[in-house]
Amino acid sequence: MAVLNFGGKDENVVTREEFPLRKAQEVLKNETVAIIGYGVQGPGQALNQQDNGINVIVGQRKESKTWDKAIADGFVPGETLFEIEEALERGTIICYLLSDAAQIQLWPTVQKHLTPGKALYFSHGFGITFNEQTGIVPPKDVDVFLVAPKGSGTSLRRMFLQGRGLNSSYAIFQDATGKAYERVIALGIAVGSGYLFETDFKKEVFSDLTGERGTLMGCIQGIFAAQYDVLRSKGHSPSEAFNETVEELTQSLMPLVAENGMDWMYANCSTTAQRGALDWWKKFRDATKPVFEELYESVATGKESQRSIDSNSQPDYREKLNVELAELRDSEMWQAGKTVRSLRPENQTADKEIEA
Repeated sequence: MAVLNFGGKDENVVTREEFPLRKAQEVLKNETVAIIGYGVQGPGQALNQQDNGINVIVGQRKESKTWDKAIADGFVPGETLFEIEEALERGTIICYLLSDAAQIQLWPTVQKHLTPGKALYFSHGFGITFNEQTGIVPPKDVDVFLVAPKGSGTSLRRMFLQGRGLNSSYAIFQDATGKAYERVIALGIAVGSGYLFETDFKKEVFSDLTGERGTLMGCIQGIFAAQYDVLRSKGHSPSEAFNETVEELTQSLMPLVAENGMDWMYANCSTTAQRGALDWWKKFRDATKPVFEELYESVATGKESQRSIDSNSQPDYREKLNVELAELRDSEMWQAGKTVRSLRPENQTADKEIEA
């Protein structure tokens, strides 16, 4: 473990240099990693571990779309793909990657297969942190830990195939065997983490729920919509409004921020852009900070978790979700985005070849 300084604060991180894949393979050589849940995180984590030489099996319901997806991804029924209970019985490390609501429903089944010495692995602190709401209380004789990639399972897989890594947090809730640290770090390396930084279950879920509702998804969509609507109301075309609101940010500026930081991006923009950004960023900070304070309080008091459980447990959840997603998809802004994306050079290669 390395101790690195982030903004004046020392933090524990683990890199692939100090804990290489060969060490992870050695730690996990006698383990059977059972992936329970093949939806958002499951495919990326399962395939990355499999490609890294880890003994991975998938547990899913037969005759389901996710069962068929696992087969399409190369998992073989009876060899590496099993019904959930059989996978739980075979696994020595249970990667519990179902949605938060589904974890609550399946917990009684999972619990009875958590025999002494096994490990229960999460990629989210939700179930354990809000156990008064979820009922997820593991037995004392199993290891409990998490690895939380800071991105979607799709991104985890794509970056792995590109030879890159997606940074992840890790946390140990319970060390029953004395091997929890080596197990969790080995799994973090095996799923394709760039580096691993230490946290705890509560901090992971508090930051994660705040981020999802904030700058990662909720806030950014709200800001996009506000600027787009203002530009359209002032007579700008959909194409111009979308390009100035979304396309330039995602395709040009954010890659620069990712490479070298916001200050570097500022320094490499026009002096007019620099001046305006420096003059206005604090106004946006001051305007939105009260909303983030309200958001964090809602997360910390359990309001957000209860809202998620109540909503996502409803039998017609998917139908209601699709209606809400359609509102985004069918909005003028994202319909304009669909057209703009189709005009990117990489999406017109075939046309160019035909013209040539």
